[in-house]
Amino acid sequence: MSQLTLALDIMGGDHGPPVILSAALKAIRLHPDFNFILCGDRRVIDPEINQLSEAQRSRVIVRHCEEIVTMSDAPAHALRHKKDSSMRRAIEAVQTKEADACVSAGNTGALLSLAYYLLKTLQGVDRPALVSFMPTAGHHKVLLLDLGANVNCTCEALFQYAVMGSVLAELMMGKTKPRVALLNVGEEDIKGNTLVKLADEHLRSVPALNYIGYVEGDDIFTDHADVVVTDGFTGNIALKSSEGLAKLVASEVKKQSASNVWSRIRARIALPLLKSIYNRVNPDQYNGASLIGLRGIVVKSHGNASADAFYYAIFQAMQEARLRVPEKIKHKIETVLLEQL
Repeated sequence: MSQLTLALDIMGGDHGPPVILSAALKAIRLHPDFNFILCGDRRVIDPEINQLSEAQRSRVIVRHCEEIVTMSDAPAHALRHKKDSSMRRAIEAVQTKEADACVSAGNTGALLSLAYYLLKTLQGVDRPALVSFMPTAGHHKVLLLDLGANVNCTCEALFQYAVMGSVLAELMMGKTKPRVALLNVGEEDIKGNTLVKLADEHLRSVPALNYIGYVEGDDIFTDHADVVVTDGFTGNIALKSSEGLAKLVASEVKKQSASNVWSRIRARIALPLLKSIYNRVNPDQYNGASLIGLRGIVVKSHGNASADAFYYAIFQAMQEARLRVPEKIKHKIETVLLEQL
């Protein structure tokens, strides 16, 4: 298996280097075909890297950075004034082809701006989109995009998201003709705003896509579609709402299970079932939103991700690199555009 290199922004995220370094060390130990460029403060990184064997350390480059993009930094400020930040250096490694992909848990707006500026979009793509997997019924997954990269979208942008999401579903989910749907307030043709109706009309005219029409919010989790397309404003709210609901349910189950002796007994009996359900919907394994449509691979981890969750983001980035996702999206976009000429 060929070697791949991943650049990591060690200083990003709510919990900083301890969580990200823990995930990086796990990936280094488990995947001998992965090499790493660790971007951040060497004084923090070196003591952790010294825990590795000599062979493992040989697969790691530490790139010292004097600056950090904080969660409060405006994207424009990070772009203009923090040119030695760990986030920028990680993306630059992808830009120069030194790395096959990069991952950051840092400031989302800054990451989007830096990636867009340094890597540029593929020809035929106006703006990149954030996309992530979500669980559905029947042990399947669905791709939802955009998750917040672009809160204001055009009809053409939604069309591009559909094409890119279809490619990603083919590659990452093994779907030969992924079912693509538009998120709407109803399934009927008369429902929806002008933007959604125009996008629907456009998508129906493209035979290269397996477009199935509208889906409502509750259909995201029913395995009705493989790809659900929406604008970044709606997509971000849908994502955060579902994450909040999952946390609420987990919290309530834990609270009710400890309310009295009989509840604790029932909870112990049901524990294997509860663990099985939780393991399937655990947000950690869906951590890692890909910024697709760029000429390089960038994966955004949740800022508050645990070490296990960040590891999933690392693995997601490496899978995309191995499958050459940007190259496949470029080919699909060009094919669909040519069909419309």
